[in-house]
Amino acid sequence: MVGRRIRLKGTQLKAKAFAVKIAQIAPLTECCPPRLYGGTERIVSYLTEELVRQGHEVTLFASGDSVTSAELVPCCDVALRLNPAVKDPFLYHLMMIDQVRRRADEFDVLHFHMDFLHYPNASAFAGRMLTTLHGRLDLPDLKPFFRAFPGFPLVSISDEQRRPMPPVNWAGTVYHGLPRDLLPFTAKPAGRYLAFLGRIAPEKRPDRAIEIATRAGVMLKIAAKIDKVDQAYWDETIAPMVASHPNVEFIGEIGEHQKAEFLGNAEALLFPIDWPEPFGLVMIEAMACGTPVIAFRSGSVPEIIEDGVTGFIVNNLDEAVAAVHLAAKLDRSNVRAVFDKCFTAARMAEDYLAIYGELPAVRSRAMHYPVAANAIGGGIALEAIA
Repeated sequence: MVGRRIRLKGTQLKAKAFAVKIAQIAPLTECCPPRLYGGTERIVSYLTEELVRQGHEVTLFASGDSVTSAELVPCCDVALRLNPAVKDPFLYHLMMIDQVRRRADEFDVLHFHMDFLHYPNASAFAGRMLTTLHGRLDLPDLKPFFRAFPGFPLVSISDEQRRPMPPVNWAGTVYHGLPRDLLPFTAKPAGRYLAFLGRIAPEKRPDRAIEIATRAGVMLKIAAKIDKVDQAYWDETIAPMVASHPNVEFIGEIGEHQKAEFLGNAEALLFPIDWPEPFGLVMIEAMACGTPVIAFRSGSVPEIIEDGVTGFIVNNLDEAVAAVHLAAKLDRSNVRAVFDKCFTAARMAEDYLAIYGELPAVRSRAMHYPVAANAIGGGIALEAIA
């Protein structure tokens, strides 16, 4: 169900008064927020800034070129992807985990966004730890690993993402969110084109996007990064298609400040994926602009897109081509309204705060604070409710 609230286990804790000391631990691949592409680091940045805005004491462990209103602990000079001298990113993440371990007692909550590298060091602070899994979970080696660590609380970013996992301690599902004013609503798009935004990769299926736009007789603009691992796919498959289709324009990788114009002026965003997408941040970026999304039914898509309202969920190329001509008839204000209701950073932060309140160490701390602590402004206290 689109916009579903998180599900919590056991007694739910109600936010009331005292500020929580929170460590957010980001990957070092990109800075927070990224200069260009980088979904996980972008979400960590949005969550961090919203928690600070709500009055919490937040420390961000990230690359040194990150920009934040929280306390920044620089764990490398610049984002690892931008540093040609870095040959083994794994080592820098191990050094960051050691910094977190040494400072762990300073925080009520340690929120990790870097998969599972911290697990061997986690027993000392497991009662205050939460891990959001941002990637695909259907890889065969993950099952025996998570069976070995069944007790640590995990958050999924869609219900579909967690489906392949063995029984683990799911603390909830929290959908991503964007700052409400990050991408402005565009009521009337100025361009007559379809947009593709993301990565040039086989699972993202830019080849499908080209075929859809060509068959629909519409211009397609592709704004995407090309990772080294996907360079051959670009050279051998996509670049020749771009060159042979005059209706296709390849723009390259774009930054945050370019997204509003690129997405807002598109008639629709094409999201023709062919893999179990854990979330798909670009879908809600388009929705923030009021731009409908035409997405293939895979991964999280049915949870994020409301068919016939915020776009169309399709099963094949014929349906996608037909949806192109229907997308222009959708009310873009309704697309934005769903974003405002379901996919803001404020909603994301509220959901995470509710989960933080369920962590054993936070619950224990809350019992020492009377409800009268409401007088302390700007933060949360945790009162047990039935």
